[in-house]
Amino acid sequence: QVQLAESGGGLVQAGGSLRLSCAASGRTFSSYAMGWFRQAPGKEREFVAGLRWSDGRTGYADSVKGRFTLSRDNAKNTVYLQMNNLKPEDTAVYYCAASHLGNWAGIILDYKYNYWGQGTQVTVSS
Repeated sequence: QVQLAESGGGLVQAGGSLRLSCAASGRTFSSYAMGWFRQAPGKEREFVAGLRWSDGRTGYADSVKGRFTLSRDNAKNTVYLQMNNLKPEDTAVYYCAASHLGNWAGIILDYKYNYWGQGTQVTVSS
């Protein structure tokens, strides 16, 4: 069983920054991927960013490229999502997820993930 502990959400003004953290416990993640998804009321859950643990390969949704950055801390089994230049349209509940990754293309597919965090609210005011 894998547990994911999220933190870092909050209220920020447009143009500001937040860093989300997701700490994983329960097993090693050398063959796993960790991803971030977000969902706003009335909208579908969408892929934000993902990371392959073994080599740190990352992928980003077009809407956040150049503004959001993933990083990892191997010793802490933690991934970070640095969010800069936040916009009101970034407002959503952000979820951390983890799964074994069989194919890189699956990084964006929410149904491929079998472990999920509780979600953390990010609100960007204008």
